[in-house]
Amino acid sequence: MRRIRVAAAQLNVCVGDLDGNVDLILDAYRTGVEAGADVVVFSELTITGYPPEDLLLKPAFVREAEDAVARVAAEIGDVVAIVGYPDSVHDLHNAAAILHRGEMVGSYHKQVLPNYSVFDEQRYFVPGIDAGPLYEIAGVRVGVTVCEDIWSPVGPYADQAAGGAELLVNINGSPFRSGKQQIRESLLETRAADVSIPVVYVNQVGGQDELVFDGGSVVVDETGALVARAKQFESDVLVVDIEVPLPYRARLLDPRGRRHEETLPVVELTPEPSSLLPPVESRIEDLSDPLGETWQALVTATRDYTLKNGFSEAIIALSGGVDSSIVAALAADALGSEHVHGVSMPSRYSSDGSRDDAAKLAANFGFDFRTIAIEEAHSAFLSMLAESFDGTEPDTTEENLQSRIRGVMLMALSNKFGWMVLTTGNKSESAVGYTTLYGDTAGGYAVIKDVPKLLVYELCQWRNGQAGFDVIPDSVLDKAPSAELRPDQRDDQSLPPYSQLDPLLEAYVEHDRTAAELVAMGFDEAVVARITRLVDISEYKRRQSPPGPKVSGKAFGKDRRLPITNKYR
Repeated sequence: MRRIRVAAAQLNVCVGDLDGNVDLILDAYRTGVEAGADVVVFSELTITGYPPEDLLLKPAFVREAEDAVARVAAEIGDVVAIVGYPDSVHDLHNAAAILHRGEMVGSYHKQVLPNYSVFDEQRYFVPGIDAGPLYEIAGVRVGVTVCEDIWSPVGPYADQAAGGAELLVNINGSPFRSGKQQIRESLLETRAADVSIPVVYVNQVGGQDELVFDGGSVVVDETGALVARAKQFESDVLVVDIEVPLPYRARLLDPRGRRHEETLPVVELTPEPSSLLPPVESRIEDLSDPLGETWQALVTATRDYTLKNGFSEAIIALSGGVDSSIVAALAADALGSEHVHGVSMPSRYSSDGSRDDAAKLAANFGFDFRTIAIEEAHSAFLSMLAESFDGTEPDTTEENLQSRIRGVMLMALSNKFGWMVLTTGNKSESAVGYTTLYGDTAGGYAVIKDVPKLLVYELCQWRNGQAGFDVIPDSVLDKAPSAELRPDQRDDQSLPPYSQLDPLLEAYVEHDRTAAELVAMGFDEAVVARITRLVDISEYKRRQSPPGPKVSGKAFGKDRRLPITNKYR
């Protein structure tokens, strides 16, 4: 049986940083060469970072990306490299460059362009039409595809297999959501077993605006059995020896019959293995549990959004509540406690317990903590507005003044010291508009924007379990949620209990159920009418809120796009 040594290089590249991405690619390539690899495989659009979005509409950017590929090619020796890049030949294609001995010896164009969820590839790219050629590397005929090409059951991977491929390489920019890795591996098991060929699947890693890429690159054998898995949420070069059988026997015994296709042309690159080193032991990294991988995703997103946008430190408004507590904990894990600043901004309605909880949280994590009381500003605003408000009763207007004052304070500190403001609103609140525009929505990154309230509690408990003590104080988790903007205020005075609200929101937002369908599912009709209305009329608030990482099946932002002006109910 023949053997090919593959190095799967999953990197944390940055969109638009062509020079930096080239350096990362070449460093990983050298690692693969030193490990005796025959081919080093990189992820989708590695050169530009994924997704580059409307940068692709700039011809100069595309030219510079192609020049960057040429710079990489110039450094490639006998060991083949497969690198994702945009190819502007005739039209713009999402492409994989096959590089060998100083030049690009071939380019594959992605055929299946996703245009759903967070993907907009039909906005930018033209689909490819050719499945071949195949590339002979270490005596093995290799077919190359890009991401969705293998997700589609009728993708070009099947044409490559029928045309003589003995190994399939698929490069990806597949963003994280909870449970996604299991879905990927199940899919690859099916694809490999269907064509009786091993599959190498290389994914990107790192945060990019609202998306998080979790890596987890894998290799499966011709039966679909897992051979190797890279780390999650970390850059990694996974080196694996793949035993490549002749696939014809399995196909002869396949009761579904065989496809009769013309043999694809083959470009001979390295007819013999480049290394006679002893076999490497396959490495299968463990997967995190569901809460652990969600925590890692949020940490990765927060770190990369902050650092890649030129910030090194973050500031959080610490109310003593569970939402600000989890955001501070995530920031400390992402940036290091020495780079996190917490500020308590008590008003006349803030409880002593909440102030104490904020201080205790800061002490547990060891980050900078200060108090800036807002009573003086609050009184001044009320005095300034007294004449205009004369004859009206106090309502949420006066309450929201406190939140907006806090937003001004945070932005002033950010402006003075260059700190990234991390907002603290969760998905449940954002869904129903239980936020103050230009108040608690003011900031640079909404860390838990896609995390429902009940999941916030679960994640806090998970983090405490990792710490071995209540690093997020148990008093934070035990108290009734409250914005503390009026005397004795509690969330459940304005909203249904979160145990009822979150399942309803999941059905309405993530699964697109109508109000009538929600009632048929057993939700209370009056609650459904009220909550769906709140979700619909709050779209304008969400559109003005900071971006935040997607971790669910459907997130607000680029994943869920509804018109603000909209009368459909």
